[in-house]
Amino acid sequence: MTIRAIAFTEKGQGWAEALGFPVDRGVPVMQWAKAHFSSCGALLFIGACGIAVRAIAPLLKDKTTDPAVLVMDEEGRHVIPLLSGHIGGANALALEIARKTGAEPVITTATDLRGVPAIDTWAVNNGCAIENPAGIKAVSSAALAGKTVGVAITERDLKPPFPVTLYLRPRTLILGAGCKRDTDPEAFEERALGFLKDCGVSLLSVKALATIDAKKAEKAFLWFCEKYRLPLLTYSAEKLRAVPGRFSHSDFVEKTVGVGNVCERAAAAEGGRLLMGKTAVDGITFALAGEDAL
Repeated sequence: MTIRAIAFTEKGQGWAEALGFPVDRGVPVMQWAKAHFSSCGALLFIGACGIAVRAIAPLLKDKTTDPAVLVMDEEGRHVIPLLSGHIGGANALALEIARKTGAEPVITTATDLRGVPAIDTWAVNNGCAIENPAGIKAVSSAALAGKTVGVAITERDLKPPFPVTLYLRPRTLILGAGCKRDTDPEAFEERALGFLKDCGVSLLSVKALATIDAKKAEKAFLWFCEKYRLPLLTYSAEKLRAVPGRFSHSDFVEKTVGVGNVCERAAAAEGGRLLMGKTAVDGITFALAGEDAL
């Protein structure tokens, strides 16, 4: 996690330096918050809570993507997670800072106060994306009341098995792809989402898009990965040829890029099992690999 700190005084700067976080001072706080809010995993304000709240208020978007935001007073007496206590890890970071500085962590989330496991923290710690964040409140409320809760942990698109179901999507799938040069990004997105729908899986369970290194600058792939926050994995033709397994083959593709199949081999290059073989749609090819059979 990338963590940055801003200190309003010399004392505050000393605390930030002691923690080992990159520290800024003398930068307008609103400007600093805007510059780092989207690019850092956590922001630590060392100073007054009110200043921090005003600085981040215009930047808030979604509890599943906003970074952890914490405040520590300049005397190092208290450290307070303000935002993204569970999903962003602010509560855990507050406890870590408290251990290093002797500060008192001020945790206010109900599940932590009551000693009830927080489902969103569990999801993050176990590599799951949360499909319907609105369900977190219902599940947490039921857990706090000692009631049975409904959680579906699956890559598959299912009808809700409970009256209120929270869907957690384990990130286990790799989407392999190939396409013609300069494929329209929106067309690629439409075909990719359609392919996943036909496979009966959630996009949130896809952990990466994979292809041959000759396509590492393909704008459709870069656009898709940026929009859906996915890494783009690329492999040489030599690496793809060495992927074990039985894959479809095209002499034309082999003559063009040096390997007879891109999408299937790229999907399985990290050792996953091929779950859905090559599917071609309008000059775009897809394959899906993962840990279990669909």
